[in-house]
Amino acid sequence: MAGTFILKGALVSGTLSDNNIGRAQFVRIVAQAQAVITVKDSDGSTLGTTQLYAAGDEITIEKAPGDTISSDANVSATAVAPRQ
Repeated sequence: MAGTFILKGALVSGTLSDNNIGRAQFVRIVAQAQAVITVKDSDGSTLGTTQLYAAGDEITIEKAPGDTISSDANVSATAVAPRQ
């Protein structure tokens, strides 16, 4: 999902641990180094995992408000909304 985004919250930086990023539906994540990203539902069950291979790699994840995101390395994450 490339394009323009509306920022919906403050930047969260570092290694994420079960963070719902302000209950955001869309979260833009930029790697500061190689990182594995895991999304879990509100019960703690893993919904999916992906890898960002290098610093500067980015992904926008759509999730439910109660879902959480974890990373095994430093990333920057921001709640966003896609501009339509």
